Order: sequence, then structure tokens, then C-alpha cells
Amino acid sequence: MKMYNNHPYHLVDYSPWPLTGSIGAMTITSGMVMWFHMNDMKLYMLGTMITLLTMIQWWRDITRESTYQGKHTIKVVMGLKWGMILFIISEVFFFISFFWSFFHSSLAPTPEIGMQWPPLGIIVFNPMQIPLLNTMILLCSGITVTWAHHSIMDSNHSQTTQSLLLTVLLGMYFTMLQAYEYIESMFTISDSVYGSTFFMATGFHGIHVIIGTTFLAMCLMRHMMYHFSKMHHFGLEAAAWYWHFVDVVWLFLYISIYWWGS
Repeated sequence: MKMYNNHPYHLVDYSPWPLTGSIGAMTITSGMVMWFHMNDMKLYMLGTMITLLTMIQWWRDITRESTYQGKHTIKVVMGLKWGMILFIISEVFFFISFFWSFFHSSLAPTPEIGMQWPPLGIIVFNPMQIPLLNTMILLCSGITVTWAHHSIMDSNHSQTTQSLLLTVLLGMYFTMLQAYEYIESMFTISDSVYGSTFFMATGFHGIHVIIGTTFLAMCLMRHMMYHFSKMHHFGLEAAAWYWHFVDVVWLFLYISIYWWGS
């Protein structure tokens, strides 16, 4: 006998993906320990594969629920919006901890680092070179993702495709430039508190750029398969919110760490 809901809420089906995702995250963490201390990447690669497979299958299930099964009602979407807002707020406080650490050390340098900031012996990056270029890239990507959002609301399929593709390419370009910057760096994460705060803050931001780029790439794929419409596109909207958050964090990083901190 088929059962029908008499409420607008989505009671999720039993799913193995939270369990496999947790196993994948634990395996990645353990694998990174083995990689750093024993130079053995096998466990890390296994954890990465488990996590990637979990992501693909979990996203597949959510896509089916929202696109084909009609389970993302107005009430459910409102809950998803509040969930995304609270998630971004938690990410804001996550980055506040890094800025707090940076300013705690930079505003009152201790004798151990030469009573100066940047510490004695640290050769910092020129904020007018790659960091400025990366700033322009992210600002341009903020424009293109806004273009994509407005295009989908206007039911303009081709412009949404073009603008999303541009945003993904700009995100990948940013990541490539940051990787090049790390390779050319004259200091490491172990070089005093400057190296620690610099690489923790910029490194975690880089991870968020990769996550945001992946998020937008999935939205591009779904859009090309006509999963989104003028009234039903919260996946793309959430990706745009996340990308704007990444942009704003970078502006604070550039001004405080690259420009003022140098």
C-alpha cells in the first residue's frame, strides 16, 4: 500500500552515507598521520577514495530527492536555507580564530621573534604581485557567480552556463596561483608564529576555495542537465552564498596578512 505524507516536511530515508563519510574522514586523518611520519600514502589514498565515493552517491541521492521525487517543498527549502546560513556563520567564527591568532602575535611581537613583525629573518610575499592578482580573480568570480544567479532567475539557460563555467575556471586559476605561491615561498609553516598563522589561514581558505569550486562545478553539471528552474534552484543559490563568503574572507586575509602584515 502506498503511503502519502500529510505534511510538507521531508523525513529522510535510511542512508549509509553518513557512516561511510565518517569512516572516510577518519581514514584520511589517520592516513595523513602515516603520510607525515612514515612517508606512506596508502591509507590516505584509501580514505580519499572512500570520501569521494560517499560524496558522489550522497549527492546523487539528494539530487534525486530534490529533482525527481519532489521532496524539497517550500518548507524543506526554507530549512535548508537556514541550515546554510548557520553553516556559513560557523565558518565565519572558524576564520575569526585564525585572525585572532594573527593579530595577537603581530600587534605585540615577543622577544622570541625579534620584537618585530614580520619576525626577524622572514622574507614575506610582495602584496602587489600574486596576492593582488588573486584578489582580482576572486572579485571577478564574485561578479560572475552573481551573474549566474540572476541569469537562472531570468530563465536564461545559456548565460547561466557561461557565467558558472567562468566562475569555476576562475576558482581553479586561483588555486593554481596559490599553489605556485606556496612552492615559491621563502618560509615554511614551521618558521615561527608568522609561518604558522600564514599557512593555517591561507591554507584553510585555499581548501574552502577548492570546496566552493567543486560545489559550483556540481551546480554547472546539474544546470546542464536541466535540474534547475527559475523557482527551484537552491543548490545554485547556496553555492553562490558560499562563494561570496570565500571572497569576503580573502579580502580580510589580503588586507591584514599580505598587506598590513608585511
